[in-house]
Amino acid sequence: MQSEDFDRTLRVVADVPGWMTDAQARRLWDRVANLEAPAQVVEIGSYRGRSAVVLARAARDGVQVTAIDPHAGNDRGPQQIEGTPDEGQDDHEAFLANLARAGVSEKVRHVRLASKDAVSQVEGPIDVLYVDGAHRYGPARDDIAVWGERVAPAGTLLIHDSFSSIGVTLAIIRLLALGSSFEFTGRSGSLAEYRREDVAGARRARNAARQLRQLPWFARNVAIKAALVARLRPLARLLGHRTGAWPY
Repeated sequence: MQSEDFDRTLRVVADVPGWMTDAQARRLWDRVANLEAPAQVVEIGSYRGRSAVVLARAARDGVQVTAIDPHAGNDRGPQQIEGTPDEGQDDHEAFLANLARAGVSEKVRHVRLASKDAVSQVEGPIDVLYVDGAHRYGPARDDIAVWGERVAPAGTLLIHDSFSSIGVTLAIIRLLALGSSFEFTGRSGSLAEYRREDVAGARRARNAARQLRQLPWFARNVAIKAALVARLRPLARLLGHRTGAWPY
């Protein structure tokens, strides 16, 4: 039944704009689907609701899903750092419409604030935290550091654009690869997953090594993005990128 529900959810979000592959949606779904009430799921960065719909449809009754996004027009997606309030309002209205169309409006609490201003709006520990906010180093670092502290022991931290965006990857290396509070458990494309656990000694070294082994893939992604910006599609194809879409 869970697999059938997931397949239906993929069909529901097929026309919702966003940067989330089916495999990434599956990873989000699986981490949320087994939570019991009153567990808490928090998403940072919702854009037009593609991932929020997946999280909400995966959540059982009594599991709180909070989506945090100011919909201010900035940091809307790849190469869209600067935007306008009108663009942000369009995103907000599309977000609400997509939640309604998916039948999950009542399951998602939207906090229309920047993540740094929304901390006080979420109470208690977080069982699944999905970070897909601003991808520059400073905001990404702050999201991982501040919100990561709220993840419950054995809880899940998921970070989009890991080993793909330069800012996000630098923040991961600084806080997670060299840290001792989260264990890297794998990734689906650029969606990296961590479990909140203390890692020390040889285990900490192995944890760092597993993350640092992702750096060749990161270098490839950066090279592909540079090729796309320079309109060097043959070079991007040579690097294994078969579409004109931004790698994620």
